[in-house]
Amino acid sequence: MAKGSKAAPVAKKPMTKAQLMTALSERCEITKKQAADIYDALLAIAAEEAKNPSGFVFPGLGKLIKVERAARMGRNPATNEIIQIPPKTAVCFRISKICKDAVLS
Repeated sequence: MAKGSKAAPVAKKPMTKAQLMTALSERCEITKKQAADIYDALLAIAAEEAKNPSGFVFPGLGKLIKVERAARMGRNPATNEIIQIPPKTAVCFRISKICKDAVLS
């Protein structure tokens, strides 16, 4: 390697659900089964509440909301043809300032 050059950082693989359940169970001193039950319940609540206009807030993490995307013009990359993209409903996650500051600092 040349003097002064830096090696590219090695990308770390994302945490799997099993690894997350292990970490949760260790930190909260509960079983992995209990951690998985809590996680599954949280996901079910988030999915149900995200349908509401106010969305679902993960305090300190962010907000899960349903958004309406307007119709727009697009381009088919294969044929370069201009097409009309219809309006659609999508799910959006907006990260909180606290989390953003913690991750980026």
